[in-house]
Amino acid sequence: MNRISAGIFAIIALGTCGASTVALAYDPAGFYLGAGVGESNLRNDGYGYNGYYGYNDHQAAWKLIAGIRPIPPVGAEFEYIDFGSANGRANYFYSGNYFNGNNSDAKATALFGVGYLPLGLPFLDVFGKAGVARLQSNTATYYSPCQAPATCAGTIVNNNNWSTDFAYGLGVQTKWLHLAVRAEYERISAAGGNPDALMVSATWTF
Repeated sequence: MNRISAGIFAIIALGTCGASTVALAYDPAGFYLGAGVGESNLRNDGYGYNGYYGYNDHQAAWKLIAGIRPIPPVGAEFEYIDFGSANGRANYFYSGNYFNGNNSDAKATALFGVGYLPLGLPFLDVFGKAGVARLQSNTATYYSPCQAPATCAGTIVNNNNWSTDFAYGLGVQTKWLHLAVRAEYERISAAGGNPDALMVSATWTF
């Protein structure tokens, strides 16, 4: 497990221990806002997703959260997720051209329904979510008709793709008064590659 993932689980574990001693009787429901940071995995499973060649890259990610929990078992969330920017491999020959590399970034807005397990512990939630995401993928591919050390004019091809896809996730959160700290995994099922992220977030219930 890499350093970022280990740090996320350490934070949520420490938060759970602390909250369990002071928040045993407080379980707020209502409207909340929050933000999170973590690590994403951007991938292209083959030709077509970015137009040329595949990649699999871990990057920093962040998101904004707006949600409502009208009753303890169920809620809904709207999120904006920035999965970061991935770099493809360089110096690849394909269809008469030498590809010098590419860069691809992914962002999404997502609407989730959220279900909470009835644990009977007011300081701890385990939850799952499912919904729909509007994914935007921007790709810049750099290639030239000759190979180094020869010099020739290069070309940049920019692609901007949109898709509507199924999205899902699961997580755990600990609560103290109006503040909640959570660790969660989210994934978007997109054609050619499935961007996902593991994040730690904080939310405030009003």
